[in-house]
Amino acid sequence: MKKTTIEFDEAKESRVEEALGTRGLKATVDRSFDTVLALKARLELVERLKDMKGLDLNRPEILDEAWGE
Repeated sequence: MKKTTIEFDEAKESRVEEALGTRGLKATVDRSFDTVLALKARLELVERLKDMKGLDLNRPEILDEAWGE
């Protein structure tokens, strides 16, 4: 873990806390990072599906990945 000091918009923090269901800056930042990484993974999967690379609908692990399971 890295400890640092940052300046941030407190009004924005409140809105993000509400959106994520978190309480406190540390939890909000941590959940925000998780959310961004999950979104990136979903977008990458969409691109793979668009390209149809490695798409084999007979393989359960492919479908599980597509549905985020």
